[in-house]
Amino acid sequence: LDEVFGICQRATIMRDGVVVGSVDLAQVSEKAVVSMMVGRELAQEQHRSHASSEVRLSVRCLASATKVHDVSFDLHRGEVLGIAGLVGSGRTELLRLLAGADRASSGTVEIDGKAIKLSSPRDAIAAGIGLVPEERKREGIVPLRSISSNMALASMGVFAPRGVIDHTRLKRVAAEKMKRVNLRPFLLDRPIRLFSGGNQQKAIIGRWLAAGTRILLFDEPTRGIDVGAKAEVYHLIEELAAEGHSVVVVSSELPEVIRLADRVLVMRDGTVAAELDRADLNEQAIAAHAIPQSETQAGKAQGHRAGA
Repeated sequence: LDEVFGICQRATIMRDGVVVGSVDLAQVSEKAVVSMMVGRELAQEQHRSHASSEVRLSVRCLASATKVHDVSFDLHRGEVLGIAGLVGSGRTELLRLLAGADRASSGTVEIDGKAIKLSSPRDAIAAGIGLVPEERKREGIVPLRSISSNMALASMGVFAPRGVIDHTRLKRVAAEKMKRVNLRPFLLDRPIRLFSGGNQQKAIIGRWLAAGTRILLFDEPTRGIDVGAKAEVYHLIEELAAEGHSVVVVSSELPEVIRLADRVLVMRDGTVAAELDRADLNEQAIAAHAIPQSETQAGKAQGHRAGA
């Protein structure tokens, strides 16, 4: 929306396939446009921290063959840890290592003080780690299967302990978890591909709730979803933290990282360039650590030449 306000003079707003109004952007606020888009006023909630001193996940000197180098950090119970950085800085690759999707070349991972081996997603799921991937449609869902079936993917052993799915139990748990994430429309047998991006994202979150996951990894959690669903995802992440889950959020949107995170790791060239506490969080501080010093100096020099 900031791009719309920066480039355009007038905007036509649609909702549910119908034009709800046209506005002169010089005469309205972004908040007013958002209210027209979603049909209600969104509450502007402030960040609340639920982090405890209890370390749930401890990562030391974690590395992959190419993209991640010597990454160390702790994640606390109830904490939302943000990871920022430029595209290619190793953010997604770090989450894939923690989710067992890629194999680490070195380093250790501990949960509640116990060392674990993450050789596959199966290992991560068993350890209580769940990934909400950046490429939702390609890596997060089975498009032709129902909401219920997609929700059960991480815990199929619970619903089919002898190889035969207990559909009664599956539908009961699916209904409970989908109400929890506010799925709309509430049609559990409908193929997930027919739902909006925001509701697909809610279904993936419900999957990890059904699996009893304690550590949730969100990679670009609001990419490709509308502003109303974005607010709901924010609220869900904060509720999960309040309930004692530990959350890692990777996002290219700096306001999103600042809105959600108790603490932010800034990655550059595959390693952690800086750790910023809540009191130090702002876009300038994150960008200063995310952008290589040579590029920053080159930009300043170019600016001086242009001024001259």
